[in-house]
Amino acid sequence: MRGKLQKFGLIAMGALLGVMLSLNYSAVADKPQATATPLPVEELRAFAEIFGKIKSDYVEPVEDKKLITEAINGMLSGLDPHSAYLDLDAFKDLQVGTQGEFGGLGIEVGMEDGFVKVVSPIEDTPAYHAGLKSGDLIIKLDDTPVKGMTLNDAVKRMRGKPNTQITLTVMRKGENKPLTFTLTRAIIKIQSVKSKLLESGFGYVRVTQFQEHTGENLAKALENLYKENKDSLKGLILDLRNDPGGLLNGAVGVSAAFLPENALVVYTEGRTEDARMKLTANKENYLRGAKEGDYLKHLPAGVKDVPMIVLINGGSASASEIVAGALQDHKRAIIMGTQSFGKGSVQTVLPLGNGTAIKLTTARYFTPNGRSIQAKGITPDIVVEEATVNGVEKDGAFNLREADLERHLTNGQDSKADKAPVKLQAPKKDPPKDKGDGKDENKGGEREVVSKNDYQLNQAVNLLKGLQILKSR
Repeated sequence: MRGKLQKFGLIAMGALLGVMLSLNYSAVADKPQATATPLPVEELRAFAEIFGKIKSDYVEPVEDKKLITEAINGMLSGLDPHSAYLDLDAFKDLQVGTQGEFGGLGIEVGMEDGFVKVVSPIEDTPAYHAGLKSGDLIIKLDDTPVKGMTLNDAVKRMRGKPNTQITLTVMRKGENKPLTFTLTRAIIKIQSVKSKLLESGFGYVRVTQFQEHTGENLAKALENLYKENKDSLKGLILDLRNDPGGLLNGAVGVSAAFLPENALVVYTEGRTEDARMKLTANKENYLRGAKEGDYLKHLPAGVKDVPMIVLINGGSASASEIVAGALQDHKRAIIMGTQSFGKGSVQTVLPLGNGTAIKLTTARYFTPNGRSIQAKGITPDIVVEEATVNGVEKDGAFNLREADLERHLTNGQDSKADKAPVKLQAPKKDPPKDKGDGKDENKGGEREVVSKNDYQLNQAVNLLKGLQILKSR
């Protein structure tokens, strides 16, 4: 029996070596500049031996497919918090999600110490209305502990048929005991761009997530704002708070709406030629080969120079930070709010032949002036904290940052210090009278595009008015 097991281990190791060799050869053939490195034979032998031991000695039989899939999961999740293996369902969900509609709870999540951490609840979703906050640590899904699950497994459990319920048990900083939230799953239809004329001459645009059609939706919103205000604006606020990011071309399109043509928006640096890019405010970089015409072509001329403020906070990540960094470096807008999340890496989805894919971190991105945002974030020109209740930030003081995630990529530019920002302290607010149902007081209980009690937004409006007075003088 023992001899058979040893023979099985050798066969498994031989098969694995064959696959690894073929993959290694293919990679070298595709990238002739790469230097071939010898395969770690001893480690592969140990892998094959462990594989055989599990097959023969584990308390229950385990399918080969499951073992190999878990090995792939571990290989990718061990790299950084954003690399992952996407099985058939996860890959399909990712493709659907970038188009703005998918089933689930509406939470951007990551993994930390074996638990699921909330990066940001997506606006107008079950998670948002239930009161989940950035930095929350999900420790149980229904009656099942999260510890030991992969991120994909946890996401699968949170997804499900619309109108079915799931109970999340959450640890939150500052709370003495776990909190429980019962959420009803829904088809998540994200309206990625919302807009409103705050008052005569002052427009507001919010981007909740960067999707396939975010750029053209932004263009329509800006055109409507100008028409509503007789083809002119005195000031514009772009709200990127709690925007977890999304598609890179969406970030380029949003930036290009406000920057001169061909201005550098972002550049990336990685090990392969494909991972090294310079993306400018040019239609080739945001249309992605779309047949329709350039959606920014007919924007009102005033969009390029209207006084502008960008709002960010700890929930602003990835594509949001690309936009904020580009507008800040080109001195096109004043950045206001709090330090952003700090996700300055690029993930490439690489489809595999069996219908699955891997999401692999392939590059770091840099702002036009060469700043790396990775594990640091965008520092606002003017720091405005959230309004507080009894000295505690009402919306949770976004504790979670990229730098807090296990195995995060380093910045590589920590010696570069940003200019010290101006700081405005938010006033303390009386405790809210509502029961924390996540709804504002207005018709039908639905959330308004903007809130009258939004201290950061009010400060942005005041600054725009001040700039208008200075301009008139």
